[in-house]
Amino acid sequence: MTTQEVAEQLVNYCRQGQFTEAQTNLYHHDTKSIEPEGSGWPTIEGMEAITAKAEQWSGMVEEVHGVTISDPVVAGNFFSISMANDVTFKEGGRMLMEEICVYEAQNGKIVSEQFFFTPPPQ
Repeated sequence: MTTQEVAEQLVNYCRQGQFTEAQTNLYHHDTKSIEPEGSGWPTIEGMEAITAKAEQWSGMVEEVHGVTISDPVVAGNFFSISMANDVTFKEGGRMLMEEICVYEAQNGKIVSEQFFFTPPPQ
């Protein structure tokens, strides 16, 4: 798959709420995930750690009211999307979380993801 095809597949999965399927089918087993400083999430590597982070995130969410995903912007091996999550957390209430997500793809798989957003006050 080309980077454009990987990007389009990821967007399709995310728009359908199929985040686990996206990770299972599109991520390399050694993918690196980078969150912004102050987010409380460490940089991690590997699908086991990424899956655990996704499960931890899901455990914090009481209800998802909506998710908006932009079309991808692709340049070489990189692509970005904007994502907005309207969620109610079990602790903290309802919040609209907007972020820019930047991915690197190699040989048809995502090898890194980095998220840019302003972390809420802790």
